[in-house]
Amino acid sequence: MSDILCYYIYVVLNNGGLEMASIDFKHTPYGDLALISMRGCEDIASQVDYYLKQWRNIPEDESFVIPANCPRFGTGEAKAVLKHTARGLDAYILCDCFNYSVTYKMYGQTVPMSPDDHYQDLKRIIAALGGKARRITVIMPMLYEGRQHRRTARESMDCAMALQELVSMGVKNIVTFDAHDPRVNNAIPLDGFDNVQAAYQMIKALLKTVPDIKLDRDHTMIVSPDEGGMGRCIYYSSVLGLELGMFYKRRNYSVIVNGRNPIEAHEFLGNDITGKDLILVDDMISSGESMLDIAAKLKEKGAGRIFIFSTFGLFVEGFEKFDEYYKDGKIDKIFTTNLIYQPKELLEREWYCSVNMSKYIALLVETLNLDNSISSLLDPVDRIKKIVSKYESK
Repeated sequence: MSDILCYYIYVVLNNGGLEMASIDFKHTPYGDLALISMRGCEDIASQVDYYLKQWRNIPEDESFVIPANCPRFGTGEAKAVLKHTARGLDAYILCDCFNYSVTYKMYGQTVPMSPDDHYQDLKRIIAALGGKARRITVIMPMLYEGRQHRRTARESMDCAMALQELVSMGVKNIVTFDAHDPRVNNAIPLDGFDNVQAAYQMIKALLKTVPDIKLDRDHTMIVSPDEGGMGRCIYYSSVLGLELGMFYKRRNYSVIVNGRNPIEAHEFLGNDITGKDLILVDDMISSGESMLDIAAKLKEKGAGRIFIFSTFGLFVEGFEKFDEYYKDGKIDKIFTTNLIYQPKELLEREWYCSVNMSKYIALLVETLNLDNSISSLLDPVDRIKKIVSKYESK
């Protein structure tokens, strides 16, 4: 269907006459599908490519991934090079701005790529497309500068500026996962911005990894580590029919340490948690200090097992403290996705479970390329209820 260049076709009827019939555009690709993998996204891009080829019966030796790279000069300056025509492409750029394993040479020194470096390379790839692509979609799982989403003092609005810059360069859609504050899409109200949740995949991984968990109000509870994460926790609580608790952070607003107001204490609001399995839900684990502190306080209150759901596991201060808390029985499992870089040391941890999102991304790409609605993919309530019902029946 992608080769059809007209809006109507003529169908020869049995009586020999001609009748005009409309094409079913719901099955017509918007353009030639192309995946562009930024540095550090090669693994997840190959998995997405695998599913797309299976669904479209594409031979194994072919690929939707088109070659693109950003070579650097000795000074660290770079350019983007596409080794494929851009004309007519429906291009999907996969970008992980938080992959610190990617390096480059600058004045003979090996330098790890920062989020700023990844973002600059993304703009270079968009510029290399040169306005010839039919449509450009950026899939940026963890939103660049997503934590700088609002102004609390005389400071920059980095996330909003980045979104506006991408749109001004010709990007039509931006797909991100579990945005720190999805209201940042107000910066580009007339352009595509989809905030996707990993709730279904998280619950599926939990049921597979912890086969004896009982998802009912008497045995399990959802806990939000702060007031800002209540929205996603309310979703889990409503879909699973579980009780909800919340911690709020009491901060010292008269002091700034490492760019933020230090937390003086965590206070819990909720019903009795004695003996219950608890699921802590947050969008990211940065240092993990707050999450581990909360886990320890919940254990003091008599909590049973503690499972942590976090879309993005950054672990910026290493894994030693998590090892210590696991050894002491203060945490049981941590679930994060493969949407951002996962070092080998993390994957080897006994307390860690990786949630693979590549098939979900492939579904989003497949649906968007056919110009169909992704509403059912953005709200997986029916799929969650189905998998929980199947689990309980067993």
